[in-house]
Amino acid sequence: MAKLYFHYSTMNAGKSTSLLQASHNYREGGMNTYLITAQLDRRAGHARISSRIGIGQDADTFAAGDDIYAKIAARKTKEPVACVFIDEAQFLTKAQVWQLARAVDDLGVPIMCYGLRVDFQGNLFPGSAALLAWADEMREVRTICHCGKKATMVVRKGPDGTVLKDGEQVQIGGNESYLSLCRRHWRQAVGD
Repeated sequence: MAKLYFHYSTMNAGKSTSLLQASHNYREGGMNTYLITAQLDRRAGHARISSRIGIGQDADTFAAGDDIYAKIAARKTKEPVACVFIDEAQFLTKAQVWQLARAVDDLGVPIMCYGLRVDFQGNLFPGSAALLAWADEMREVRTICHCGKKATMVVRKGPDGTVLKDGEQVQIGGNESYLSLCRRHWRQAVGD
């Protein structure tokens, strides 16, 4: 039975690594997978999912106005799809998450979404909020704070390393821009 999964965490938890490994396992078993990532994230190049440990794979992309149900349905007419993998799922719109739920229900394909739960201000991303509401199963991908506790929050750093409290919700970046922390150390970093 197909399900909609949401694998969530903070930055640098290994979400993309897990996605690529799971896709590899399907392909190794002779099954096709369909990988999709956010068009606006070009850290690994255009239309590519990549991990900090150096593995990567080409993927299709989505933008805010795209009909992801139609993308999946079109792909399934070309070849069988055993599983759909979505990276950077926090950038999905609420409507796109509903399209994914419909694809699971109507097309019978499991969909595994990987993304951030909250932004640098501790707020849910729209795509993450919808996935938390509608996913059949949720799994936390864990990483740790410098103190050894589970990291559940992230701070954004400026060019000089200072913690930023204001700004747009979306700013693409990696270790140079973000640091994952436990809630207590996040509160200390943002002055709460």
